[in-house]
Amino acid sequence: MIHPTAIISSKARIGEGVTIGPYSIIGDHVVIGAGTQILSHVVIDPYVEIGSNCKIYQYAAIGAPPQAVKFKDEETWVKIGNGCTIREFATIHRGTQSGGGLTQIGDSCLLMAYTHVAHDCKVGRCVVMSNAATLAGHIHIGDFASIGGLVAIHQFVRVGEYAFVGGKSAVVKDIPPYVLAVGDRATLHGLNQVGLKRHGFSAAAVSQLKKTYRLIFRIGLTLNEAIERVAAEVEPIPEVKNFIDFIKSSERGITR
Repeated sequence: MIHPTAIISSKARIGEGVTIGPYSIIGDHVVIGAGTQILSHVVIDPYVEIGSNCKIYQYAAIGAPPQAVKFKDEETWVKIGNGCTIREFATIHRGTQSGGGLTQIGDSCLLMAYTHVAHDCKVGRCVVMSNAATLAGHIHIGDFASIGGLVAIHQFVRVGEYAFVGGKSAVVKDIPPYVLAVGDRATLHGLNQVGLKRHGFSAAAVSQLKKTYRLIFRIGLTLNEAIERVAAEVEPIPEVKNFIDFIKSSERGITR
């Protein structure tokens, strides 16, 4: 069902079973997948692709040009996966050409009210962003991560998969996967044990991650020394390898 007050570009592609509510605006070159619900007063600007079975609440704004002085109105995109929920007043901006030209939200994400995803961010699958959480440009959020309310994350920061960032945190360095971080500036507070349990991580995997976390962050070793100790003392399960690879690839430095 498309409400008669909605304004929809002739250049938009609307999938089967899509509903568009009163006074919503759908711009040029927008693709909306089957079964997606667009509620009232939503603005979807040009160059946005939204997957199937999403629900976008009133006053959300998707696909506006990035808040970047380097942007010169080039063609860049927002792509949103399947099964996402985007709540009231959330904003998602297009990418910049120099940043890859794409802002991306993975499948099954929940972006609560007033969240902001800036240009060139890559948000993984099943990510939860709580109310008023804010991502600056070029941020990568791993699958199944949770970002608390009123969190602000600095540009180019990475947050690893299954990490949890507590509310009102200011994050300026990378946060490894599987951990809990909170504070201004954010610091680590152990593994995200509640999240790992909810997602079915085995007791053996959690045990090996605890050993890794302790060696890296709790006994005063240099990073190289800690990584050598992990290689010698910790079972090389995929989760441990992922943890170490994330730390080795950090460019901004690791939250501690």
